[in-house]
Order: sequence, then C-alpha cells, then structure tokens
Amino acid sequence: MKKSRFRFDKKERSGIFFLLAIIFFTQISYLWYKALMPAVREVEDDQVLLALREQLDSLANIQERDTVYPFNPNYLSDYKGYIWGMSVTEIDRLHAYRSAGNFVNSAEDFARVTGVCDTVLQRMAPYFRFPDFPEKVASSKKISRKVISDTGKKYDLNRVGEQELKKVSGVGEKLSARIVKYRNLLGGFSVPEQLYEVYGLDSVVVERLLKYFEIVDPPEIRQVNINTASLNQLASVVYISKEDARAIITYRTRVDTIYSVGELRKIEGFSKEKIARIELYLTAR
Repeated sequence: MKKSRFRFDKKERSGIFFLLAIIFFTQISYLWYKALMPAVREVEDDQVLLALREQLDSLANIQERDTVYPFNPNYLSDYKGYIWGMSVTEIDRLHAYRSAGNFVNSAEDFARVTGVCDTVLQRMAPYFRFPDFPEKVASSKKISRKVISDTGKKYDLNRVGEQELKKVSGVGEKLSARIVKYRNLLGGFSVPEQLYEVYGLDSVVVERLLKYFEIVDPPEIRQVNINTASLNQLASVVYISKEDARAIITYRTRVDTIYSVGELRKIEGFSKEKIARIELYLTAR
C-alpha cells in the first residue's frame, strides 16, 4: 500500500509547529517595530535639533566674544591688523609712521599711510576713534589761545595740577582732568610719550605741552618679574590685560625662561610700541 503524503510523524509535526511559530513571531515583531518607528524617529529628530541648537548657541557665544569696539588705529597691533584683513606690509607702514613720532588723525590719513585697499578701509573706518581736538581745524584762530609765561623753565609734568595744564593752548577743563586722571592711573608719567595715550589729546597739543613740561621726578616703579609673576600680578600692569597675561604665561611655560622683555614680540599681538611701554613695568631678572 502506498503511504499518504499528508500523514506526518511526530518529529515532522514538531518541525512544522516551530516553523509556524517562528513565522508568527517574525510577523508580530515586524508589526511592532513598524508601529514604534515614528516615536523612534521623533526622538532622533529631537536629538538632531538639540545638537543644532547647541551649535547655534556656541556660534552666538563666539559672535558675542568677537564684538568689535571702537579703537584708535594709531595703536593697532599686528594681530588686529591681520584680523581686519591688512597685509604685513600695510601694518609695517603704520608702525614705521608711528615710530617716527607721527599720528594719523583721520581715515584718509590711515589710508594714505598704510595704502590699505578701499574694501578693508570701509570695514574698519566706522570703528575708528580719533582724539577730538577742535584746534586742529583751519578755523583754530577763532579759539582763544592761552599760553603760560615763557620763562624758558620747564615744570614737572608729574607735579603740575589742572590749572597749570589749562594754561597751554588747546587744553581745557576736560583734557586737563584726563591728563591728571591718566597720570594717577600710571602712578606718574615715566616717559613723555605717555601723554599721547591720553584720550582726546591731539599730538599737536602734546608737543605744546612738552614745550613747558617735562618729567623731572619720574615715579619709582616696582617692576614685576615676568618669570615668576602670577596671572593677576601680570594683569595688574597698566598695559597688560588678562588675555595678554595668559598669553605671557603660556609662552613662559613653553620656553621655560624668558631672558628679556623684548622676547614678547614673539607673542601674537605684542607690537614694538606695546613692549616699549610694558617693559617699564616688567623685568626678566
């Protein structure tokens, strides 16, 4: 007798049962995953949005830190000039002009001295802030001129008061107060060139002041050792900001010992003019 093809023994029935069970659970798993996918995608989308939001916040913080403030281009550093898009040659022209004791007093002067292109000048010019001095215009004859007695004797710039300073043509009540205030901030003028740093004081007026005043009694400066000073000690120097102090410490850590203050030229943003000032307050010994 022939055996029927639809009859299965016990082992075959068990195999068919497990096969059906696998197919059933596979289908159930697929349907469950399909139903769950929108929620998974929503979570993933939220994570992507969160990451994008963090990146935007980070960019916003960078933009806030990089806010541009008005500045006097006469004291433009190599680093700042590079950030604005100036070439090395253009920056060197400005420094050479300043080293000769000259100052730029307008955006036109800045363009003439540096040779910077119009595109860069248009970006920079809105942030230029030059000393506000009315006597430098052609109509200066209308302004009353007051001159101290011309005896040939020069007075000590570190001891005169506002009243004596106001006797020089071009120095009014505000400028004389600023000179005294800046002198107090420095602890006294150490070199005559520090007068040029007084905000609003024109170079022509500085030359007039130096005809009648000189530094007879320079202040006693307790110099800070650049190799042992802490961050706060370096930042306490008038011409050194916290960022400058961090840069000095980073450089000091890298080279182990700084042998002269002039070495700071190797740090980005430290120009010759800046070093000439801070070396009055720093020592490498």
